[in-house]
Parts: sequence; C-alpha cells; structure tokens
Amino acid sequence: MCSTCGCGHGEVKIGGVPAEERHEGHGDSHWHQHEDGTWHNHTHSHQHAHEHSHVHTHGSESHSHSHVHAHSHSHTHEESLTGSHGHGDRDHPHSHEHSHDHEHAPLGAVHAPEVSAARVIEIERDLLERNDAIARQNRQQFVDRGLFALNLVSSPGSGKTTLLVRTIESLRGDVACAVIEGDQQTENDADRVRATGAPAIQINTGKGCHLDARMVALALPKLPKLEDALLFIENVGNLVCPAAFDLGEAHKVAILSVTEGTDKPLKYPDMFHAADVLLINKIDLLPYVDFDVEQAIVYARRIQPKLTVMKVSATTGEGMDDWLVWLKRGVEVARTTRLNDVQTLRKKIAALEAQLRER
Repeated sequence: MCSTCGCGHGEVKIGGVPAEERHEGHGDSHWHQHEDGTWHNHTHSHQHAHEHSHVHTHGSESHSHSHVHAHSHSHTHEESLTGSHGHGDRDHPHSHEHSHDHEHAPLGAVHAPEVSAARVIEIERDLLERNDAIARQNRQQFVDRGLFALNLVSSPGSGKTTLLVRTIESLRGDVACAVIEGDQQTENDADRVRATGAPAIQINTGKGCHLDARMVALALPKLPKLEDALLFIENVGNLVCPAAFDLGEAHKVAILSVTEGTDKPLKYPDMFHAADVLLINKIDLLPYVDFDVEQAIVYARRIQPKLTVMKVSATTGEGMDDWLVWLKRGVEVARTTRLNDVQTLRKKIAALEAQLRER
C-alpha cells in the first residue's frame, strides 16, 4: 500500500519469477565461481505431475474421473556472470493453484481513493511495521554473513548503474561484490552488472516505484552465499517512496548528478534526510551545466547535518578513490563484526559445555 504514488500490486518478479508464486526459503539459482573469478548461474526446470481418480456413484452407475495436476518450474541458463567454486542457496519455486477463503497481502502497493484518510494512515503504518520487521531480519542476516549492504537511491538517470559497474570493476580482486537490481521492467541493468563478472539478481516491481524488505528477502537466496563482501541494492529510480522503506541496509546512499537541480535536496527532503551518504556524480560535466556543488551540499546538510559527501565521476574515475576507500573500510568493519560475533558465540558454547561437564 502506497497511497502517495499509487503503486500497483501482483506484478513483482524476482529473477523473472512472479514473487507471489515463489516459495520462500528455496533458491532456484545455482551459482558457480570459476578460476577466472567469473560467476556462472544455472537455473533449472522441473515438472511434477500428479494423477488421481475420483469415483462417483449416480443411482446404479459409477463414474470414474481422473485428474492430473502439473507443476512446472521455468529455468534459464545465464552466461558470463565473476570469482572460487561455490553454490548459492537453492530455491525451487513451484507454481501451484490453490483456493483460499482469505486474501494474502501482495508485494508492492495499491492506491485506493475510496478508502478514508484515517484508514489509509492505519494501513500504511501496518505496512511499514511489517516491512521494518522483515528489514530487521535482513539486517541480522547481513551481519551474520559479514555483508556490507548499501541501498543506492536516486532519481532516474543519475548514473547509479554506471557508478555501480565502475565500482565493481575497480574492486575486482580486492572485495567480492553482489548486486540486487530494482527496476519496474527489463533486466538491462542486471545484465550490465553481470558483464563485470559480479552476480546480480533482478527485481522487477511492475507498477511499483520502490523496493521493500520482503522483495530483498526473496531475492537474497538467489545470489551466491558470499561472506565478508559488498552487497549493493540498486533501488528503483525515485526520490520519494524509497525514503520510507528500510531494506536492512547499513547505509542509504543518495546519488545526485550535476545534471539535476542544485536545490534537489530541498525538493525531496525525506530522501536526503533518510540517507547518510551523498555521492555527487557526473562532476566531469560541471563545465557544461548550471550546478553549484557547494550550494547543493549546503542544502543537503541543512536536511541531514551528518551527511557524508563525496564528489565523483563514474565516467572518468575522478573522486572514485575516496569512494572505494570508504567501501573497503565498511567491508572490513562488517567482517570484524562477524568474526567478533562468532568468537562471542564460541565462548558461550564453551561455557555451556563446561557447565554440562560439571554436572
């Protein structure tokens, strides 16, 4: 439910599979990492048929009816995806037809103008509470795996994907990366990421204008199970609704290109308030556009005083070193946290074992 933008529902696809047909907890992707660092993804197709008969008696006559139920799984083989040899979580979605006497809340959102304002507020509050609960689960999973997860948000055309591709290529050999891509339609951006050798899974939101925590939770098992790595979540291009939805990320990274207005932070304050990192992109175009970098930073910090700001050009590479250093530091912190948690858990187990031996 998103009464602000009127998002649609029932059209979300995770890796090309309708989200509502998926069985959570199972991954249908099998990732292999080759010696050259390239990730390779195999998806498989399974068909299951079940036949049973029903005998009905009408008066003195009996009739037998035979029913066949088929369950199919679609599979693709994705070429050229980078990095030792491993399998991701397995997830085999089954498409079943069921009859229910109740409705399931769909992914995405709907606009219902006939609903009272008070009811809309109540629904949106419940939606965000459910989203935040799943986001907490995502965040714990990221911590447990030492993943430094970033939610990249911006207007369409800010250069998110170009920046992402250059970042992954620059980190190759130093930091493992995986990407969850969000767009309304097409796998174009995921294909661009895969061309770098990094594993990527596409979420298509249909009429939806943002990712939510459940979409991320469904997409994550379709990626290889990396540890001590970077997870980039590229959100749908939109500076409104993504501000309200926590995905479990460590940071929201807002990307503002110099081809946009200097006053963009003032026009979209919720997003710049939710973000704690700002990348001003396409600075190579500054000689050709009317954009005041320093004033844009002043506006952004008026909204979010603690904002970390970096100026970059994904095209020329200018300013990228600061961004890469910041990313590597974040991965190291995530790794240290994971190792500390593991060590703490081992100590607790050892203490419990000692208590058992004393009994």
